[in-house]
Amino acid sequence: MSRGSEFVVVANRLPVDRIAGPDGSPAWRRSPGGLVSAIAPVMRRRQGTWIGWSGAPDEELEPFEEDGMSLVPIKQSAEEVQLYYEGFSNATLWPLYHDVVAPPVYDRAMWDAYVRVNNRFAEAAAEVASENAIVWVQDYQLQLVPSMLRKLRPDLRIGFFLHIPFPPVELFWQLPWRRQILEGLLGADLVGFQLPGAAANFVRLSRRLLDARNVKQDVFWDDRVVRARAFPISVDVGELTDLIMRQDVRERAHEIRTDLGDATLLLGVDRLDYTKGITQRLQAFGELFADGKLRPGEAVFVQIATPSRERVEQYQLLREEIEQQVGRINGEYGEIGFPVIHYLHSSYDRAELAALYLAADVMVVTPLRDGMNLVAKEYVACRQDMRGTLVLSEFAGAAAELKRGAYQVNPYDIDGLKETLLAALGAEPTEQARRMRSMRRRVTEHDVDRWARDFLSELERPVRSVPAPEPVPALEG
Repeated sequence: MSRGSEFVVVANRLPVDRIAGPDGSPAWRRSPGGLVSAIAPVMRRRQGTWIGWSGAPDEELEPFEEDGMSLVPIKQSAEEVQLYYEGFSNATLWPLYHDVVAPPVYDRAMWDAYVRVNNRFAEAAAEVASENAIVWVQDYQLQLVPSMLRKLRPDLRIGFFLHIPFPPVELFWQLPWRRQILEGLLGADLVGFQLPGAAANFVRLSRRLLDARNVKQDVFWDDRVVRARAFPISVDVGELTDLIMRQDVRERAHEIRTDLGDATLLLGVDRLDYTKGITQRLQAFGELFADGKLRPGEAVFVQIATPSRERVEQYQLLREEIEQQVGRINGEYGEIGFPVIHYLHSSYDRAELAALYLAADVMVVTPLRDGMNLVAKEYVACRQDMRGTLVLSEFAGAAAELKRGAYQVNPYDIDGLKETLLAALGAEPTEQARRMRSMRRRVTEHDVDRWARDFLSELERPVRSVPAPEPVPALEG
């Protein structure tokens, strides 16, 4: 590798997925999703480089070009995948940052692997970045990279964006390596969060844990100004609009509706994760039948649970729990050939998801905690017909932006969730249109392109100098 990139993205994964080519040989395809869609044009304009893991343990690959992007693969051994990724990233940081919905694991071997892999990413970024380049580090797996990279290349302008929540002082204080994580983030010039509350948590922690001075959201650290700001991430509205205009997608949506008969369709689309509140929403839906508020054939729930971290025991137990719950509810309230819940533990492509969004009468997005939740915004972006309702958890980051249109709910409150589902099911077309119009205005005006532009504009903005320390008053006498 040689220096030469004026724009570098550092993320746990490369923006491409491995596929089989036309002749059966291995090939690459750009990964779906808003992050890649938003950043790829910037990378091409700026001769950018993306640093990340290929997804295969112990694989050593040379840098390569794909879809107009320079890609630098970072090797991770099978042990590092287990300790750094499945371990510290997803058994320690993930539950801690999601309000300790599950108990975090604090293990020194996991921490050591986290440090080691973060350092490998930082060294790769230092090697490929040109003089005074922009480096944008992504998410919780790489929180040490900013400070490590700062030591190697003080000339760089470094940004960091956290895609998940950032916890309050009382929770972050549990972390044995709290100081190291915080100092890692303070290596950046700009630290971006989904919500203003998360940025405030970061500033408060810097002050309490490190005695750093601050003025509002600017933290003064190591003779630099570190800015903490909120940049709510969004979706690629243009891509979704193109999808829902396709004839095959519209025909598929019609087919889904036909297959389900006259039943009102409720839809959940989630990664299989204990933070998503899947068991709570299915419990509430089942109790509506038990209470006589719904009858079989009147409403049907389609729950997609994309496989996730299947080697981790907590996720295996969650899958078993949900499958048993679905079987019990269908056994009690379903009819032959007509289950009340269709549970699909599988991944679906963007076209199939767009068809489901078009077909769904009620979108149910009820995480126990979520940094943003783009499924809610994807549903809104797809509903050009101004129909459909959104049931949204108060604990999703998207709740702050969609508060005027969504039926908001506390997912821990099963009775409240039941009442909210009934309200969404019973909304008149005029009420649906009023709410959807408000949400669509927000999502279309603040899409993922604007998110990327806003972050990079702030990162490149000149920073005022660090103020001199306040003079210590002379002692009297």
